[in-house]
Amino acid sequence: MSTTTFHYNGLYCRSNMAKGDTGVRCFQGLLILGNVVLGCCGLALMAECIFFVSDQHSLYPLLEATDNDDIYGAAWIGIFTGFCFFCLSVLGIVGVIKSSRTMLLVYIILMMIVFAFEVASSITATVHRDFLTKELFLKQMLEKYQNPDPINNDDKWKSEGVTQTWNRLMLQNKCCGVNGPTDWQTYTSIFRTVNSDADFPWPRQCCVMDLLGKAINLDGCKLGMPDYYHKTGCFETIAGPMNRHAWGVAWFGFAILCWTKKLDTGVTQKLGCFFVRCSIGAELNIKDVMASQFRVTPDNS
Repeated sequence: MSTTTFHYNGLYCRSNMAKGDTGVRCFQGLLILGNVVLGCCGLALMAECIFFVSDQHSLYPLLEATDNDDIYGAAWIGIFTGFCFFCLSVLGIVGVIKSSRTMLLVYIILMMIVFAFEVASSITATVHRDFLTKELFLKQMLEKYQNPDPINNDDKWKSEGVTQTWNRLMLQNKCCGVNGPTDWQTYTSIFRTVNSDADFPWPRQCCVMDLLGKAINLDGCKLGMPDYYHKTGCFETIAGPMNRHAWGVAWFGFAILCWTKKLDTGVTQKLGCFFVRCSIGAELNIKDVMASQFRVTPDNS
């Protein structure tokens, strides 16, 4: 009778251990999968932010002149957090495979820190996107374009950057001013004070150019004849790329935060603790089985 009881208890313990091992492996698989996705998202975020700060459209001088380039600051933070997400995903995978409670604890703590940085980056990009208005770039253009008397070296640097950027934008995109060529006539500007209205009603870059970069009809451009000057404004050319990149940095960052919160940090905190408990429980079951093999039970039959 005691022998039958011993075999029954041993089979019961081994059955529980097998079930526990299966559950642990499932949780390990989920954690590894979550971290693989997180690592890919981190690399994608880093690539997105690098593309933004590389300034493919050469618009940074316009933001620099406003003394508010925090959108680029948000992108730099995004590069840092994207790289950290990738590194932490590797740490998480190694920690799960090795069943290291220390590595998982370090993973959770560092993830919370990086999470806070990414929240700051996403909020900054979202808030400062609304900063990109027509009024902002119009005021800047009127005050900085072709400014001959900057007040200091910093103002000189910004004025030169604004002038060069506007000249390039108007030539490449066949546009004029923020809203159109009437900006140079309607509002008081530095350009208006240093140029006569008859010779320069608007910058030469507003004229329709030939392949050699010369106005096809300079007099017609000065008179405002429809076929010889550009009537559309440049605001969409400026705000469009900036808004798209700002939305990319902000909302892609928010998406990664949601994934991190739901499928990485939360799963690691809950399932990681359960994984540790299952491991301890399995060890205790093994000890019980080994102890029962050497326990002598009197035969009452």
